[in-house]
Amino acid sequence: MEMWVPAVGIVGVALVIGATRVLSGPVGKALAEWIRGWSKTDEQWLAVKAAKHGVALGGDTERLLAEIDELKRRLADAEERLDFTERLLARERDPGRLAPPR
Repeated sequence: MEMWVPAVGIVGVALVIGATRVLSGPVGKALAEWIRGWSKTDEQWLAVKAAKHGVALGGDTERLLAEIDELKRRLADAEERLDFTERLLARERDPGRLAPPR
């Protein structure tokens, strides 16, 4: 059993070296291009999923960006109102807590 250990080690090293040489050549480049093509498939999958929820990807980019900007503006306005309300409520509860540091 012990005499197989060096042989298995040598075969393992040879396989690693061989795989490295094969993958660094044209086969590796073709494999990389094939894997890069998956992202296009993912984009198509996302478009189908978005269409199921009533969102159109592609031509409506400007409209979607404008809608996102409007939502950001409304969120900022809501955050300002919340901050004001929190300060107002805190002032009514304990005015000493909001006093400036001495």
